[in-house]
Amino acid sequence: MPFFNNYFPLIVLACVFTLTAFRQIGGIRLKLSQIMLGGACAVLFTGVSSPQKALHSINPDVMVFLLGMFVVGEAMVKSGYLYHVFHEAFKDARSTGELVFLMLFVIGFLSAILMNDTLAVIGAPLALFYAERQRISAKLLLLTLCFAVTTGSVMSPIGNPQNLIIALDGNIADPFTTFLKYLAVPTVINLGVVYAALRLIYKSDFHSNPLDTSKDALSDPQTAFLCKVSLIVLAVLIIVKTAFQGIIPFDIRLSYIAIAAAMPILIGSRRRFEVVKAIDWHTLVFFAAMFVLMDSVWTSGAFQSLMAVWKGGVNSTGVVLISSVVLSQILSNVPFVSLYLPALSGGGTAAPSAMMALAAGSTIAGNLFILGAASNIIVIQNAEKRGHTLTFLEFARAGIPITIINTFVYWIYLTLAGSM
Repeated sequence: MPFFNNYFPLIVLACVFTLTAFRQIGGIRLKLSQIMLGGACAVLFTGVSSPQKALHSINPDVMVFLLGMFVVGEAMVKSGYLYHVFHEAFKDARSTGELVFLMLFVIGFLSAILMNDTLAVIGAPLALFYAERQRISAKLLLLTLCFAVTTGSVMSPIGNPQNLIIALDGNIADPFTTFLKYLAVPTVINLGVVYAALRLIYKSDFHSNPLDTSKDALSDPQTAFLCKVSLIVLAVLIIVKTAFQGIIPFDIRLSYIAIAAAMPILIGSRRRFEVVKAIDWHTLVFFAAMFVLMDSVWTSGAFQSLMAVWKGGVNSTGVVLISSVVLSQILSNVPFVSLYLPALSGGGTAAPSAMMALAAGSTIAGNLFILGAASNIIVIQNAEKRGHTLTFLEFARAGIPITIINTFVYWIYLTLAGSM
């Protein structure tokens, strides 16, 4: 049944993201992982995809990397080490403006290392903690957190899941160097753009009242020490991979780095089972199911037909950026990248500037609307548990102008970099 096989995956995909949108906006009590898993089961049970093909479609490097980084992030939260680290980073802030500025750049840079969804998980209680302690608008700090984890994660291959997919499946020889070369400078500029926009749009929420700089004690010093060791291992391996690419006789895969970073906690912490139990297993299920569903959509050939409309323009920096920002609102950025990357590479290796445009556009799509990134949903859901929220319009009020300027900055920089 060619017609069924060609179009049923698209119908399932439309149902999945319709349910996702209604769930997020209307409050339907369905988990994102349940919705995506339902989509994967639909293509499996109807025979559009076989169990063997489904297993083969799941990228083990992505899954292992996410698992390792979630272990490190969860241990940092449970030990109190994360709050200790942020206190050291924010203790010199003397006003709301200084705190927002530091949050943007510190959390933004950490998102490039620890993955934005990890920072979203722990960042919501952190933002609300500072909002209450410093008597600052919770909405302002939640927006700061959302824009920081999204924008900062652009410049690293491990900053977010879609960048990780591009780094692993895009045949990039040296992902860390390539991402930094093309995306570090415009990302720093865009963090400044976010700060200026927040000061302009929410100027009444910025005050100069003295901030409370007291420090809370670690809840688990032993696990906190192991977290510090894990971060050192992570940093050293990233440096080795970046500095000695092509020199060492083996590939230090990103999944290896994540597992090595998680090992001090898994081996040495007496709370290892508590940490493993508490990590975000729903996200891992979501990604496994997403790979299965997106593979069936790709196999159907429908998306390739859509890409053919643009012909040669599919590799254009401007087309990649704009289509990434717009379509990521509908498909969500990770599934969009999973679908677009094969079309971009065409079976070979795409130009670095085109792949970096895909990384930048699909990521800053999360700055436009709440539904543009899973990290936004994570932040808002965690905030709602504590009695705070952000509405669609509140987010869009700042997100629309920020995303327009962000896109322009990346377009100018990547166009210039690609012509060199």
